[in-house]
Amino acid sequence: MTEPRYARMMLKLSGEALSGEAGHGIEPAVLTTLAREVRALHELGVQVSIVNGGGNIFRGVAASARGMDRASADYMGMLATVINALALQDALEKEGLQTRVLSAIAMQEVAEPYIRRRAMRHLEKGRIVIFAAGTGNPYFTTDMAACLRAMEMHAEVICKATMVDGVYDADPRTSPDASMFERLTYDEVLTRNLRVMDSTAVALCKENGLPIIVFNMKVEGNMTRVAMGDRIGTIVTAKASGADELSR
Repeated sequence: MTEPRYARMMLKLSGEALSGEAGHGIEPAVLTTLAREVRALHELGVQVSIVNGGGNIFRGVAASARGMDRASADYMGMLATVINALALQDALEKEGLQTRVLSAIAMQEVAEPYIRRRAMRHLEKGRIVIFAAGTGNPYFTTDMAACLRAMEMHAEVICKATMVDGVYDADPRTSPDASMFERLTYDEVLTRNLRVMDSTAVALCKENGLPIIVFNMKVEGNMTRVAMGDRIGTIVTAKASGADELSR
């Protein structure tokens, strides 16, 4: 069997992705599908870490816009990511995978504290590592947390799982004429204000040369295709063309 292109991957899941068609809460069928996709990666020998959002339960930015103190709202959002992480852990373990949840906010009864060397050791032992509670700081998104943890874990790529095929020049759900980009540079994402990740997260990836792949999580096998280096979704790198920069 052909070796995967990436030996260590960071998977970024939005909270909304876990809610399925309902748009809120946690859909068990979605968790099961995700767990099977991650198991396929594991069987390829890929070391997988995950950062998930919490928007299906609570959105700190939205609450702040309605008058709640921003720091308090963000901490509530971090706690929502822990709920999602525990649900994801349960689904992964039902697929026979060893999993660890590491939280940036101490809550020793349900998760290990985030310690970089401990997380690295878990990956080396073949465990799936789920990073919960974002960065542990308000005003930082889970996109930023995913990029930061990816750097710390020496991940070779960050894969953002979405509900559409990639990055478009308009919302494909409301604009039937929207065109999908196959490749983008970090600078194009920033200057065109494309909604790949928040600008701080994209800038961090740019500074450290970490490729971003945006793909459709609803298509079975897409995670494996990304790991094998197949051209799906949208790839964000330093150059507009060429493949050399796709691995660090």
